[in-house]
Amino acid sequence: MFRIAVVSVSPVSRALRAGLGAIVALLICAAPASAGHGDEALARFTTDRFADTAEGIKALVASHLATKDAILQALGEGRLYFDPVRKQVYFKDIKGRLDDAKTGAPAAGVTADALKTVRVSNLVRSALQDARGSTGLTSSDPAKRLAAAHDAFRSHDPAALAAIDAALAKEKSPQVRRALAAAGAAIIALNSKAADQDRLQAVAVIGKQNDAAAISLLSQLRDGPKGDVQAAAASALARLQMQAAVWSGLQNIWYGLSYGSVLLLAAVGLAITFGVIGVINMAHGEMVMLGAYTTYVVQQWLDIAHPDWLGASLFIAIPAAFIVSGLVGMAIERGIIRFLYGRPLETLLATFGLSLILQQAVRTLFGADNRDVVSPYFMRGTFPLGGLSITFGRMWIIVFALLVFAALQLVLRATPFGLKIRAVTQNRRMASAMGIDTNRIDALAFGLGSGIAGIAGVALSQIDNVSPNLGQSYIIDSFMVVVFGGVGNLWGTMVAAMSLGVANKLIEPFVGAVLGKIIILVLLILFIQRRPRGLFALKGRAVEA
Repeated sequence: MFRIAVVSVSPVSRALRAGLGAIVALLICAAPASAGHGDEALARFTTDRFADTAEGIKALVASHLATKDAILQALGEGRLYFDPVRKQVYFKDIKGRLDDAKTGAPAAGVTADALKTVRVSNLVRSALQDARGSTGLTSSDPAKRLAAAHDAFRSHDPAALAAIDAALAKEKSPQVRRALAAAGAAIIALNSKAADQDRLQAVAVIGKQNDAAAISLLSQLRDGPKGDVQAAAASALARLQMQAAVWSGLQNIWYGLSYGSVLLLAAVGLAITFGVIGVINMAHGEMVMLGAYTTYVVQQWLDIAHPDWLGASLFIAIPAAFIVSGLVGMAIERGIIRFLYGRPLETLLATFGLSLILQQAVRTLFGADNRDVVSPYFMRGTFPLGGLSITFGRMWIIVFALLVFAALQLVLRATPFGLKIRAVTQNRRMASAMGIDTNRIDALAFGLGSGIAGIAGVALSQIDNVSPNLGQSYIIDSFMVVVFGGVGNLWGTMVAAMSLGVANKLIEPFVGAVLGKIIILVLLILFIQRRPRGLFALKGRAVEA
């Protein structure tokens, strides 16, 4: 007969095992003797009644029929048939061959035209889902066994107790054993006929499961009849809800950091051009867009010319996007902006018009539809970290943003070019008097800022739609980051980007995305009134004058 053993991180008491065993014994005693061979289960599939089909599924799970997995799969896929006259059940295999459901052998002399399909309803689908969970407990794949244990926990079907006990007796994986223990505990906890002591211990096991299914189950127990079980469920539920709130807050902080890294990539180039030249470049977002489209073009070219290199397309796109956006930025500075220095309104209008021209040019070349960019294998998928769900794509973008920031700091702090940029930023007249060609520095700085924006486009192509409007989604937030952090200060830009990113994601769950941005903008306006130069103002005679 069946034996139930429920464990958590450490074995649960013998009383809980006895309670589970007693319930299973009752179920087993009530089952017909022929259930083990599956005859009764198959007979129920031939009545053409949904209730009988659902009961047949449960009987099939409890049987030792070798073909039960194939039968359940065929039923879910509409490949299970029955002969209404002979009361025989058949299924088609994946190749379309008709097999006898009991033996699995080819059905000789039987055609599908003379058979009726076993119908499926919501009742049958529910029973089928529970059955798949029970049969999945015997899978050789630990991931499938874990998924089946979670399904059994959610369904808390007493008919699954035997399968849970058998699986626990053989299971070696601690993670799967904990999930199986929780599934068995869920059945005991919801059984009002079980002893209170057994149910209390079951509630304690469930209280260690930090997931939505455990919270839902404990909520059901909390709303039940008053007593020790109800009080224990309420206490465990409060603890799980507190843990869930903490993990939810940490998850939002993670989302904020990933969003902040995107803002950092988009804003750090703007911080250079705005800080060195003092130009409000409304076409900066289009430099981001050009970087994203460069990534798309590189992938398309490699797919045709060098398919073997397609996996390395992202690494080729990074320098390509920097060069393309940088050259376009230098052309804009030399062709338009240098004639408008000292005229901020005309510069604002000219760059805004230029942004529209660039958007329309991209629409003409590539069309208005979104373009697909394939992410490399190491940026796909997620992995759990405690109660957090970490996406590889966002994680690598954070790393990439920090690497770009570190490389930019190295250029500005350890190269003659960086020294000249800092000199022009702090005191343009004095730098010119010292022999620095400020016009050349302006062009190179504008090209550097635009090139970094192109690199930002490479990163954004992995998490956002590549479209002509890509840059417009980040231009306003980029200006907010630059102003909040301090014009021309890269450390201030990084702090501001991460702060605004986290603040956005912490506020959004309560007020929504649109109202959250409005609140952030209002708070930023109030902050700028008190500190007009931002968090970290640059030091220099020209700045302080």
